[in-house]
Amino acid sequence: MKVKFNNIGKKYEGREEFTLRNIDLDIDDKDFCVILGPSGCGKTTLLRMIAGLNSITEGDLIFGEKKVNEVPSKDRDIAMVFQSYALYPHMTVYQNMAFSLSMRSVRKDIIHERVLDAAKLLQIEEYLYSKPSDISGGQRQRVALGRAIVRNPKLFLMDEPLSNLDAKLREHMRVELVRLHKKLDTTTIYVTHDQIEAMTMATKIILLNEGKIQQAGKPDEFYAKPNNIFVAQFIGSPSINILGGRIEKNRFISNDDVITMKIHENDSAKLVEYDNKPVKLGIRSERFLAGKGPDLFKATVDVIEMLGKEKTLYVRTETGVDLTLTFPGHFKYEQGEVHEFGLDSAAVHFFDADTGDRIN
Repeated sequence: MKVKFNNIGKKYEGREEFTLRNIDLDIDDKDFCVILGPSGCGKTTLLRMIAGLNSITEGDLIFGEKKVNEVPSKDRDIAMVFQSYALYPHMTVYQNMAFSLSMRSVRKDIIHERVLDAAKLLQIEEYLYSKPSDISGGQRQRVALGRAIVRNPKLFLMDEPLSNLDAKLREHMRVELVRLHKKLDTTTIYVTHDQIEAMTMATKIILLNEGKIQQAGKPDEFYAKPNNIFVAQFIGSPSINILGGRIEKNRFISNDDVITMKIHENDSAKLVEYDNKPVKLGIRSERFLAGKGPDLFKATVDVIEMLGKEKTLYVRTETGVDLTLTFPGHFKYEQGEVHEFGLDSAAVHFFDADTGDRIN
């Protein structure tokens, strides 16, 4: 099912400011759309508006071809998976999964078939007659998913469903959710503050900040072509390096005059109007050059994080600018050493110093 937001806004009673404003975009049928953003950005509010749990102050919400602003939650043909699992502790796994269908007076043989099919899909058949207290957190999350699946909804809504799991189980469940989405072939809208979940699971990401969309599109676009500094800093780990500086005669010069770089030919035309004006340069940690290039600068290795196949260096220039660099794990560096580094001019991002918007 396609979901369309037409200039959606939300303002709570008694507040002057809108929690959400100017939400205008389409989620295509069968998309796995992740709503991403920091705490308090409005992502859960948006999900609750889709679910019909929060009213819409302005704009229209469209499911398929139908406006659903005033349609009750129970009539929207959706299923929601919560962060807290929300399982009934006195019921078995089977009873939890069957509950919503029983409340709708669905025939028992149909309920039984759907519960068994969902249990098999989620590999929890052996736990069907266990209580939630007798199974692990990961298994409880599968039960919560199963409860949603048996309803055969047109739209799945998920509110940070993996946040209560440990790191290794979260990684496993990310893969399982992607596989599950492909099998069910149903539109899914998933809320998280975890960029790794968004980048690895989504077919489309909506990144919110302060109630507004900062960027919407495919995951690789966020990393390679961020709309602004906020997007660039929110996506990617380690976080992107941002350097203040200026453009002079087709060169970038940092504010402390230590780091300089000839602007790549692909960016020259776009930066002409910024000559003799301040800009901000962004560069990912893996796009530094080790001891080579036409414009080298010196920095002292302050901290080293060894991550196996790669190592992250936290370095400091002679003027006290801190940078984060990533190199293959076999590169030899020691704490306290001074090394020369360069910038890959083809991989840098330029942002307007005042607005933070991307220039190139």
